Amino acid sequence: MKPTILLIEDNEQNLYLATFLLEQNGFNVVPARSGPEGIELAGRVQPALIILDIQLPQMDGYAVARELRQNPALKDVPIVAVTSYAMVGDRERALEAGCDGYIEKPINPDTFRSQIEKYLKARPAGGGTEP
Repeated sequence: MKPTILLIEDNEQNLYLATFLLEQNGFNVVPARSGPEGIELAGRVQPALIILDIQLPQMDGYAVARELRQNPALKDVPIVAVTSYAMVGDRERALEAGCDGYIEKPINPDTFRSQIEKYLKARPAGGGTEP
């Protein structure tokens, strides 16, 4: 059973690269190109992990993380911010919004899998997989 990762990313190049890397490493990827779409999909697919861009159209990633954390069915799903926001305080702001982790863009293809897997290992057993 492959773990399902919800990838909320509006930039096509970033979406393609992250999807490629994740699928090559045995993950099932469900893409969302906006915050509202990501929130809706999260409730339906019950992912093992949510990767969340912060700079999104319609609602930013901080608002998306706060909204996702309001859903009791998603309380144990790790949310990892993957963002080009790398100024002092940006990591803390993402964590305060409900993210469990923070990865700076551009992502490093050599370390991306291990960075993602450490959040999956912290997840309680069950849910978030597809055959």
